[in-house]
Amino acid sequence: MPSHTRTDARDHTRTPSQLTLTAAAKAYRGHPVLDQVTLTVRPGEKAAVIGENGSGKSTLLRLMAGVERPDTGEVTAVFPGGIGHLTQTLGLAPDRTVQDAVDLALADLRALEAAIRAAESQLADTDTSTGTPSELATYGALLTAYENRDGYRAEARTTAALHTLGLAHVTHDRTLGSLSGGERSRLALACVLAAAPELLLLDEPTNHLDRQATDWLADQLRAHRGTLVVVTHDRAFLERVSTTILEVDRELRTVVRYGDGWAGYRTARAAARRRRELAHQEWRAELARTRELVAAAGQRLVATGGDPGQGFGKHRRSSEAKLSGRVRAARRRVEQLEREPVAAPAPPLRFRARLTTATPAPTPAAAVPLVELTGVKVGDRLHVPALAIEPGRRLLVSGPNGAGKTTLLRVLAGDLAPDAGRVQRTSPHIGYLAQELSPDTAPRLSLLDAYASGRTGLPEECADELLALGLFREEDLAVPVAELSVGQRRRLELARLVTRPADLLVLDEPTNHVSLALVEEVEQALADFPGAVVVVSHDRRFRSSFAGDRLELRRGTPVS
Repeated sequence: MPSHTRTDARDHTRTPSQLTLTAAAKAYRGHPVLDQVTLTVRPGEKAAVIGENGSGKSTLLRLMAGVERPDTGEVTAVFPGGIGHLTQTLGLAPDRTVQDAVDLALADLRALEAAIRAAESQLADTDTSTGTPSELATYGALLTAYENRDGYRAEARTTAALHTLGLAHVTHDRTLGSLSGGERSRLALACVLAAAPELLLLDEPTNHLDRQATDWLADQLRAHRGTLVVVTHDRAFLERVSTTILEVDRELRTVVRYGDGWAGYRTARAAARRRRELAHQEWRAELARTRELVAAAGQRLVATGGDPGQGFGKHRRSSEAKLSGRVRAARRRVEQLEREPVAAPAPPLRFRARLTTATPAPTPAAAVPLVELTGVKVGDRLHVPALAIEPGRRLLVSGPNGAGKTTLLRVLAGDLAPDAGRVQRTSPHIGYLAQELSPDTAPRLSLLDAYASGRTGLPEECADELLALGLFREEDLAVPVAELSVGQRRRLELARLVTRPADLLVLDEPTNHVSLALVEEVEQALADFPGAVVVVSHDRRFRSSFAGDRLELRRGTPVS
């Protein structure tokens, strides 16, 4: 029977903290995601979860949080100091308010406060000389639990987190639907941190964070006295906050632990892959040798059979019996090897797209800007006196949250018309990757149908083209878009982008939700692209390796 044991701040017993999975399995629509996962995260440990997009990282966190139950096996999450779970989406209706989100996050602390008031009232009505020890013990346990959560500073923590994460301007009566996707993500993070739970389960917490906020978050998590399990594709952030790597292996559908941080993981992972390759080679070699032995022995039996009526002495019958025994043993070994194959490790997905321009590169003398902005204004978010993007130019746009980076990219891509000013484009071939995932207009479409949408021919004719990009495996093609992970949907948008020639690529946080291996390959593809690139990224490694111009935006300051 599957089970999930979950203890949070409302259980005030002195139960030791524990996070374990025992033979846990989870499947969706008959498709297994995790199988026979046995894992323990020690109290106080800081673990980073990595893996290919769609491998089951978010599923693992949902099982730990108790949001979902395993199909088989057991999950035990016992944390008297509370459990905080940050998902990749806020999970509240658009008409709910910022205050509703804060109240939901602090519900455990508010429940503790109510329990403390009730205990105080009960003690006030009881003669302390005859009061029961259990009532005093209960009151003391409640106070201890509240103090351990630093409940007296919860409101102050909330305010500080909102301010640091760039949400100081957001009033608590604002509806969630009026916030941008990035603002909603930062609000969710602020709420989880403000609750100060003992166990933090964070799914991609650095998405939508600027450098200052990412540094602040890393410091907060390193100082966290409880347990941390974080899914992240930010390499520098991973190295700063984690000592243990938990890799969700999509091929084996299990979780493998690696110590010694990111460097230790890469070394151990390479060694494990070599061992699997060697084991596969040894299996193939033994199978081939044993089959040859069976065939050769069979030929010997035929060759020595002779005339049944002649020469069948005791010695000959003994030799044939021994030979037949060896043949039977060899055949049994062949059957066993075929029943228990040692599979070769699946080749990892490799991004193999070659980005191309729609028009030949002009000579320097003939080059004119692909996009030129003059006197552009968008409310109080963006003011661009002049900006020109010439063919082949590379521009990295940076700045704090709320400085107008996404607004600038939307104007350049033609996704947003400015309130004032002039935008002149000389090329219609502009590829735009938005920061927020596009809404599912047809969630029941399969991955392949969604990729082929708007293209000539049948969807089946696009299968080879999509697989050749190295972003998906063949078994992914029939999966409905609604069932894809956030990272897989990001890969789908990348696939549609890179297969359309463009003279200018406008990319807003291209590494968000993307696996670590793919990030490095996308970086290389962009480096080889002959066209112009304008990109916003808070990924520290991506920024450090970017070759080109840099534009720093400041809140309320014209772009210069």
